[in-house]
Amino acid sequence: MRIHLSSVFVDDQDEALRFYTEVLGFVKKHEVPIGEDKWLTVVSPEDPTGTELLLEPSGHPAVKPYKDALVADGIPATSFAVEDVRAEFERLRELGVAFTQEPLKMGAVTTAVFDDTCGNLIQIVHSE
Repeated sequence: MRIHLSSVFVDDQDEALRFYTEVLGFVKKHEVPIGEDKWLTVVSPEDPTGTELLLEPSGHPAVKPYKDALVADGIPATSFAVEDVRAEFERLRELGVAFTQEPLKMGAVTTAVFDDTCGNLIQIVHSE
């Protein structure tokens, strides 16, 4: 068994696609119209057949309170592995990404947390 798909709820799919591709560097895999929304996924360019991230519309009534509670408590919606958190932090900060947690070393793991502009906190992490 392996993880095939994970999702983040986004307020605006077009803005999310722009942020996740142009800023974070993912690539679009699927964009299938479904009524007013889309089945919209991105993948890592390093693993185009790997796990897909679904940019899921936030329309369900339970999503806003859920997302608001996570953000209020500083809890990331998901986590992405990077080679070097400090270098990725600097790259993203230069692109205007707002961080809620600067790089923090905790034993063998370093993390940082940023706002994805779509209503989520996202963690980046690397381990030694």
